[in-house]
Amino acid sequence: MIVKYIHVACVSLTFVLFFIRGVWMILDSDLLQRRWTRWIPPVIDTILLGSAGVLAFNIHQYPFVHAWLTAKVLALFVYIGLGLLALSYGRTRRIRIGAWVAAQLCFLYIVSVALTKNPLILI
Repeated sequence: MIVKYIHVACVSLTFVLFFIRGVWMILDSDLLQRRWTRWIPPVIDTILLGSAGVLAFNIHQYPFVHAWLTAKVLALFVYIGLGLLALSYGRTRRIRIGAWVAAQLCFLYIVSVALTKNPLILI
């Protein structure tokens, strides 16, 4: 049960930090360039992915075997790509903001699939 709590805590932290960093990006804040904003998110995401792997093993459900978990993993790749576009690689402010909003919608999809175990869930 502790692994699930760690996983849920990391999910919450990663979203809150992504949201805050997106707001800073929109405001063109210098806070986005602070050292901790570069190293804390990957640490949290590593713990998040590790706990996800342990949970999948413990419940005997695996990506590319179970549809709901496959949908989560594929959506996670989309979320990561959109996050990179929003915070690092978007050429224009409009692209960055659009990617930031799309990443949040993707995150909501991932959470809804996790809660329902249904990959066809609509937000």
